[in-house]
Amino acid sequence: MVEKILDINDLTVTFETDEGVFNAVDHVSFDIGKGEIVGLVGESGCGKTVTALSITRLIPSPPGRIASGKILFKGEDLLQLGIKEMRRIRGRKISMIFQEPSAALSPLHRIGNQMVETIRMHQKISKKKAWKLSEEWLGKVGIPDAKERMFALPYQLSGGMQQRVMISMAMMTEPDLLIADEPTTALDVTIQMQIFELIRAMKNKEVSILIITHDMGVIWEMCDRVVVMYASEIVEEGRRNDIFSTPAHPYTKGLLNSIPKLGCSGKRLKAVAGYVPSPYNYPTGCHFYDRCEFAFKRCKEEKPVLKDIGKNRKAACFLL
Repeated sequence: MVEKILDINDLTVTFETDEGVFNAVDHVSFDIGKGEIVGLVGESGCGKTVTALSITRLIPSPPGRIASGKILFKGEDLLQLGIKEMRRIRGRKISMIFQEPSAALSPLHRIGNQMVETIRMHQKISKKKAWKLSEEWLGKVGIPDAKERMFALPYQLSGGMQQRVMISMAMMTEPDLLIADEPTTALDVTIQMQIFELIRAMKNKEVSILIITHDMGVIWEMCDRVVVMYASEIVEEGRRNDIFSTPAHPYTKGLLNSIPKLGCSGKRLKAVAGYVPSPYNYPTGCHFYDRCEFAFKRCKEEKPVLKDIGKNRKAACFLL
C-alpha cells in the first residue's frame, strides 16, 4: 500500500463578502501518495487554487475561512498547528509554485537575494553556497545568463522568467510535497518540457506533487491520478488512463471532448454548454445541472455524493 503524504478530509472553505457568504471549496476529500503526481483539474473559479492555499494555510482571513475538515500531512493535521510551526513546514516540507509570480516576488529585492534568503531559512548553509546553488537552479529552469540574472530586480525579467524563478525557488529546497499552481502557463513549449523533466526528476526522488491546471494536455503528460473539480466540488477521481479512456462524469466527458484531436482539422470543437454558475447562486441539486445534457428531475432536486464506481474510481453522478 502506498504511503499517504497528504490526506484532505471534508475540507470546506468559505468567503464572506459584501455580496454574501459562499463556499469556494465544499466538502472536498482526496489524498496524495508518496512519490505520486496528482492533477487537480477544472475550469477557472472551481476552487483549485483555494484548495492549494488551504494546504499551506495561506487563505486570506478575512474574508476567507476554513470552516471544516482536516488536512493531514504525514499524519499531522496542519489546521491544528500554530503560525510558527506552519512557517517551518512552508517552503521546506511543502513548497508551492504560485500562479502569479509578479505578486509572489518582492519588487524591491534582487532575485539572487530572494533565492538565498529562501534556502537559508530552511537549510544550514553558508550565504556563498546558497548563492551558488541558486545560480545553478536558474540555469536548470532555462534562464539564460543566470549569473547576471541573480542581480536583476523582478520587473527587469519577463513574466516567463519570473515564473521560472518561482519554480526554482520552490524546487531547490527539496520539499516532501510540491504544489504547482499552473506552473507552465507563461512558458513556451520548449521550456515547459524542461520544467516537466525537472518535476519528473523530483518524483523519482519520491517527492509528492500536486499539479493544478485547466490544461488536460498537462494532466496527460504528467499525472498518475486525476481529481476533477467543478463549482467548488470534486465530481470525479481516478487513474489518469481510466479518466481519459472512459470518463464517467458528464463534466469530465465535456472537458475531454473540448480537446483538439489529430485528424480533426476543420471541425468545430465541442464546448461544454453554458457557463460556470456564480458561487452565490449554485443550483440546489447537482452544481452541473444547468449545463448537463443528461440531467433529469432528480439532478435538480438532490445533490449527488462522490461514491465508489469500481477500479479505484469515484464520481458524483446519479447516472452511475
